[in-house]
Amino acid sequence: MDRLQAMQVFRRIVELGGFGKAADDLGLPRATVSLLIQQLESHLGVQLLQRTTRQVRATLDGEAYYQRCGQLLDELDDLETSLSAQRSQPRGTLRVDMPIAFGCTWIVPNLPDFYRRYPQLQLDVGFHDRQVHLQREGVDCAIRAGNITDQALVARPVVRLHQVTCASPDYLARSGTPRRLEELSGHCAIAFASGNGRFFPFEFEVAGRVRELQLPGDLILNNADAYVAACEAGFGLIQAPRYHVQRQLAEGRLVQVLSDHPVPSWPISVVYPPHRQLSPRVRVFIDWVIELLHGAADLQGELMEKV
Repeated sequence: MDRLQAMQVFRRIVELGGFGKAADDLGLPRATVSLLIQQLESHLGVQLLQRTTRQVRATLDGEAYYQRCGQLLDELDDLETSLSAQRSQPRGTLRVDMPIAFGCTWIVPNLPDFYRRYPQLQLDVGFHDRQVHLQREGVDCAIRAGNITDQALVARPVVRLHQVTCASPDYLARSGTPRRLEELSGHCAIAFASGNGRFFPFEFEVAGRVRELQLPGDLILNNADAYVAACEAGFGLIQAPRYHVQRQLAEGRLVQVLSDHPVPSWPISVVYPPHRQLSPRVRVFIDWVIELLHGAADLQGELMEKV
């Protein structure tokens, strides 16, 4: 048994949730994948995977083994890359994750520049408005919006996005235009839910402090583009990064309200597990993201500011 290959196969099965998917991803026959797992479980003397007709998932022993073997594989990969003569040109696949609207607006249009600089790197990019579990889902690093509370991750703050409160002209014609926070009574908000089911309250800066308000509403969404579209459709007030609604504001499809009551800016950070800290692939991607977003902040200060 090739133990290194068996570990790689096991890792992809856990991350992709199936033997067939892992075999396709690694370019191996499915029979080879099954045999390697059988040999690995026999060698370790424990069952690593629970197999049903619908899914494959790690056992408790398998989960612990996945965490450790993932770290070992990453560290071995990084060691080989660091010692390679190609250190100035890192190679291989980098798995990253980012919010959908933010990634499509700021990152994807600039990826040709990244590939010109690092032609031997391949990016495997996931787009989610939920916070993925980096280790469990095999992600090397992620761009995240909001305050980072996960102590198991290293966070590099990059920029802060300016936000606005807005609504559609149709909604304001029906419900009135609030000019003070006290006038929000009776208004509706569209609720934005995070991946863990938490609703984000409205926030306003008042006398140097952040004041939170929960407004009633009939619609709950977990996608940033749908959140803005629902606002255009007249479902209620939203708070969103200015970059995400600047076209709608310019075209009159949305109207900013309560401009005398600023919304706290929204932090954007790059996060990664501690064991990926020395990875050349992670390092060059983070440096590129920081350069890109700091440049955007210098040119478009009304949208974001450097941290």
